[in-house]
Amino acid sequence: MASLTIFVLAIFVGYHVVWNVTPALHTPLMAVTNAISGIIVVGAMLQVVDINAQQITLTSVLGAIAIFLASINIFGGFLVTQRMLDMFKAKGK
Repeated sequence: MASLTIFVLAIFVGYHVVWNVTPALHTPLMAVTNAISGIIVVGAMLQVVDINAQQITLTSVLGAIAIFLASINIFGGFLVTQRMLDMFKAKGK
């Protein structure tokens, strides 16, 4: 029950942090979320690779799903960040 409470509070805090950030800080926020997704990928890889396991466990399946979803988030984050940075480039003369 404590884990569920922490999860719900994290959703609530995350929602308010993202929606109340000033537009000038959107690019750094994207960079931080990409870094957090990278940490999730590393942690999920550690959960998926269990040398002693003889069968597929729920933990390894959830870890594989986490790797997939976090990888999509990282790729999309880099695309959005690049588009934001392109808006600051000077137009060609």
